[in-house]
Amino acid sequence: MRLPPVTVERWVNSPPLTPADLHGRVVLVDIWEYTCVNWIRTAPYVKAWHRDYADLGLTVVGVHAPEFVFGRHAENIDRAIRDHGLTHPIAIDNDFTFWRALRNDAWPAKYLFDPDGLLVGRWVGEGSYERVESEIRRLIEIRAPGTGLPPVSPEAMTFARTGQPTYVGITPETYLGADRRVPGSFTVAGDWLSGGEYVELASGTGELTLPFNAGEVNLVVDPGPAGKATVQVLLDGNAIADGRGPDVDPDGVARIDRAAMFRLVAGARRDDHRLTLVTDQPGFRAYVFTFGP
Repeated sequence: MRLPPVTVERWVNSPPLTPADLHGRVVLVDIWEYTCVNWIRTAPYVKAWHRDYADLGLTVVGVHAPEFVFGRHAENIDRAIRDHGLTHPIAIDNDFTFWRALRNDAWPAKYLFDPDGLLVGRWVGEGSYERVESEIRRLIEIRAPGTGLPPVSPEAMTFARTGQPTYVGITPETYLGADRRVPGSFTVAGDWLSGGEYVELASGTGELTLPFNAGEVNLVVDPGPAGKATVQVLLDGNAIADGRGPDVDPDGVARIDRAAMFRLVAGARRDDHRLTLVTDQPGFRAYVFTFGP
């Protein structure tokens, strides 16, 4: 496969780039979606490769393709680019045009092209960071023999030492919308509406309860038309304490101020648990729970 035309809605951090513009450079295409926990875990490595190799002939092109309707909105994407500190060129592929040209089928995915625009590697999901970086270094050396390469990035070195954590036995990704919901995977109490992508609190106080077995629980959520929502987080019926995630305050409340992924539980003991979320914000929408060890 050759690098196809990057036909997208708009660009961030760069003027539009074509295969001709990129000819002669090593190109890493990073297919991402800003609420995808698997991409969020890979982002530090992508940023490191841009940091360490951009001046040596690598161009990283991040291609954002939305999973949910709110992910098409420019203000949400641009905030995510700022929040994640992405400074490499970003192509906004709201219509999945470039996605289809690559015959892509997953988030995240990485495609590595040589200076002639030929595909030399594809990686889907998390991991393989040391392999990706090794291929980047190899292609840079082929492009310009004698290039003084820096040490392998600390990020990839650390991963090579620690390895990929196991996800065996962890609760699988749990979608809440009717289109992808697994019956019985969660329950709600109160006045909730069911949409294709989400469940939405219509009025009053609502509860959403999820049984899970994992160390980490995240939720993709939209606060609704008010732009803000407070969510009380209970673990096994009690206000969450030591197991609270980075996005939960010491008072056990998550303050939702944007459509994004929020980290609700971190470092929980691997066992069967019950997570309960309580909110009274009409229009609050919950999309998908994701998990980690």
